[in-house]
Amino acid sequence: MLLPNKVKHRKWQKGRKRKTGVETRGTTLSFGNYGMKSEGRAWIDSRQIEAARRVITRTVQKGGKIWIRIFPDKPVTKKGAETPMGGGKGSVDKYVVPIKPGRILFEMDGVPEEKAREAFRKASYKLPVKTKFVKR
Repeated sequence: MLLPNKVKHRKWQKGRKRKTGVETRGTTLSFGNYGMKSEGRAWIDSRQIEAARRVITRTVQKGGKIWIRIFPDKPVTKKGAETPMGGGKGSVDKYVVPIKPGRILFEMDGVPEEKAREAFRKASYKLPVKTKFVKR
């Protein structure tokens, strides 16, 4: 799973969920010929990224190269089950990456378009956000 080696602050504040706005960075294909682009907004967990990556590699088998364009660096805390109120903030439970519409999540090259389309379709089931297939 993807985890940061070192973080500036161990626990972050949550921030607020904005209903509007699209991604400004990471919206075009940079490495491969095919990509998976988000159409919604969500927090994508490192486990979900790993699950999608495994599906993509299994589908394309030995051919092609895959780039993961997102990295989970935002820590999310969680208090233990049945813990009373108070006692401070909980410990870090997982790392996420906030996704807005228009962000390229994965890129692929070296495989036929049908194979790439199929791999990204299967991987989209593992992610909490609606995606679409894009090509150069």
